[in-house]
Amino acid sequence: MRVAAVVPAAGRGDRFGGSGPKALVPLRGRPLVEYAVAALCAATAVEAIVIAAPADAVDPIADVARRAAGAKLAAVVPGGPDRQASVALALAALPDGPEIVLVHDGARPLVPVPLIAAVAAAAADDGAATAALPVDETVKRGEDGWVRATVDRVGLFRVQTPQAFHRTLLETAHREAERAGFRGTDDAALVERLGRPVRLVPGAPANLKITVPADLVLAETLLRRDEPVSFAPRVGIGFDAHRLVPGRPLRLGGVTIPFARGLEGHSDADVIAHAVMDALLGAAGCGDIGRLFPPGDPAYRGADSMRLLSQVRALLAERGWRAAHIDVVVMAESPRLAPHAEAMRAAMAQALGTDPTRLSIKATTLEGMGAIGREEGIAAQAVASLEPVSERRDGAR
Repeated sequence: MRVAAVVPAAGRGDRFGGSGPKALVPLRGRPLVEYAVAALCAATAVEAIVIAAPADAVDPIADVARRAAGAKLAAVVPGGPDRQASVALALAALPDGPEIVLVHDGARPLVPVPLIAAVAAAAADDGAATAALPVDETVKRGEDGWVRATVDRVGLFRVQTPQAFHRTLLETAHREAERAGFRGTDDAALVERLGRPVRLVPGAPANLKITVPADLVLAETLLRRDEPVSFAPRVGIGFDAHRLVPGRPLRLGGVTIPFARGLEGHSDADVIAHAVMDALLGAAGCGDIGRLFPPGDPAYRGADSMRLLSQVRALLAERGWRAAHIDVVVMAESPRLAPHAEAMRAAMAQALGTDPTRLSIKATTLEGMGAIGREEGIAAQAVASLEPVSERRDGAR
């Protein structure tokens, strides 16, 4: 059955103590929601993803989601006053077609891809399913700071997401809950209220929800634990050159450089970005930019190379890789590019979803030799290395 995913990520994180949306809290340099979206994207059964974001953070969360999900991102919509309302708004924005809807919290970054597939499959068979873990500690009922009773933990479960449902069942559950003014702590509770059974699927201990700052520390520790000790090195090289012509803006490394001429090309002709993309694609064994973005395709006429670089980043993530380090040499007689190097690093790091310290951009001249020395064009050469994406815990490389 066709599967879509809804990601409630509109919480402000009051218990977390942050000043902004919890979805954008960094975890090892990347926004929290990016991990959850990347895992959903990596699940082959999921064909569309809709995210509910805080109304004042739709655009930044959409930028993060596009890097993580690529073409699978269907929409980012403003969320509601609580989780239930946010899920309902995202559910209404899903495209037609998918029959199974997964609901996964944007604050659960370490969800294993196989768990996503297992919950979706259980919902396809039984109508409703949730990831859950049995309670394995003694449970007490308390009041006013005193133990009132010991609760038998047999048959008790700690519920996680993802949860998954036949689409019509979930839509009905939300509609009926809204009509009755019922607020549930999860979507399974809305379905249970209709008298429908919910299948339990064994969850994952590492699939924790980030609620307080200590949870973030634990998540960072788990990510470090899952990083491989060693891996086969992946290195690629890229080169690009374009002719300087009048009447075109000069775009290099995602930055517009003040100059009388620009680079001629089908897209924005950003030789730095193009060399970096070819180096990354080569390291991942994914061909080159000519194959990925054909120069004769009208869709890429005048295209912003930062957008194309983001698509390359998403392609690498699907294969379990991300940029480890990139080194670029730009060959230009003029203009002087050194003053713009930091802005270029920042722009390209944002497109790649990484830290600017992982990029190096150097400029040199050819001392008047050859076509570049005569200021007829600009060229760039890049070397890129890759490292495994730590959230891909399903063994993909």
